[in-house]
Amino acid sequence: MEERPVPRRVFVTGARGFIGRAIADRYRAAGAEVRGVDRDADPARGIVAGDVAAPGPWQQHAAGCELVVHTAAVVSNALGHAASWRVNVLGTRHVLDAAVRGSARRFVHLSSIRAFSDLDFPPDVDERHPVRPDGAAYVDTKIASEHVVLQAHAGGELSCTIVRPGDVYGPGSRPWVLLPLELIRARRFALPAMGRGRFSPVYVDDLLDGIVLAAAAPAAGGQVLTLAGGMTVSTRDFFAHHCRWAGRRGPLLLPTPVAMAVAHGAAAVNRVRGIESEVNPVSMRYFARRGGYSIAKARAQLGYAPRVTLAEGMRRTEAWLRRERLI
Repeated sequence: MEERPVPRRVFVTGARGFIGRAIADRYRAAGAEVRGVDRDADPARGIVAGDVAAPGPWQQHAAGCELVVHTAAVVSNALGHAASWRVNVLGTRHVLDAAVRGSARRFVHLSSIRAFSDLDFPPDVDERHPVRPDGAAYVDTKIASEHVVLQAHAGGELSCTIVRPGDVYGPGSRPWVLLPLELIRARRFALPAMGRGRFSPVYVDDLLDGIVLAAAAPAAGGQVLTLAGGMTVSTRDFFAHHCRWAGRRGPLLLPTPVAMAVAHGAAAVNRVRGIESEVNPVSMRYFARRGGYSIAKARAQLGYAPRVTLAEGMRRTEAWLRRERLI
């Protein structure tokens, strides 16, 4: 990765989360002073407590930070539009307000490849393709959050860059490591499309490389950039690792209509019980995707080049799980 100047001070939202913690550690190791906000404080790491969905004293913590990296979000297929909008959209505006008042020079917003929708999109879809709301709360609010950021950039408030990560996995990943492992152990994990749906994994270290490059590149201001791993794999192959870690055969493969019927039934039962669960039709629709995502723009504009193969990424993830005694 090309060496670029390191900002003196960086502010990270969601600083105790999977990606937020990792990017904070990356900048700290490079010599930057890193501050952050999360639901719970961690004074030793410069993190104050705060809810980005509401203005508050946490915003003052961004004062003097040249770069703001906004990772805080509701990342779930289980929550409805109201809760997701409050954090993903309104919260983004509050973080922008903190960045502007704190005299930040660059704002990097983490959106998602799901802005393209979970429905039909072209093979190797790129950033020129229109976003598509599809009724899923996460998808729709990520699209809306991008509008808030681009509006701030267009209005001259500060220079903003949007990155759309692929399916980010690695040590500490809840969506693509810990939660599937938990569901597989409970025998509640199944894949639609007989496991032939396409997954676009990106190892967390590769994503961090892309974020750092995007934050430092003047030409990335006002741009939307996809940061995936440059490959797709079948969901069957991706989650076979988790089954092996859990000591289970599988994963369980179902035709899509059967998987959707099972998911609808599980969602109905969970509603009655008042349980929020990622086992639902939206998740099944996501696992049935057929296409992948182009990273040609990030390669050309940033020199972004993912280096961690799936085999190596899974080896590192397994080593972490064993160190943490999670398997």
